[in-house]
Amino acid sequence: MKTEIEKTIPYSEMSYATEPTRWTKFWRRSFIFQLIRFFVLNLKIMRIVVGGHS
Repeated sequence: MKTEIEKTIPYSEMSYATEPTRWTKFWRRSFIFQLIRFFVLNLKIMRIVVGGHS
């Protein structure tokens, strides 16, 4: 019984990550979206910090 194992060839097309879609690129570049995500992340961090100090 012969079993074959698929291996990726280094530096081939298959070994690279996929290209992001147009929407993904748009949201990554959007200043407003990044600003909102920044404040959401800070609020999550502050909840952890404040919860640890009480």
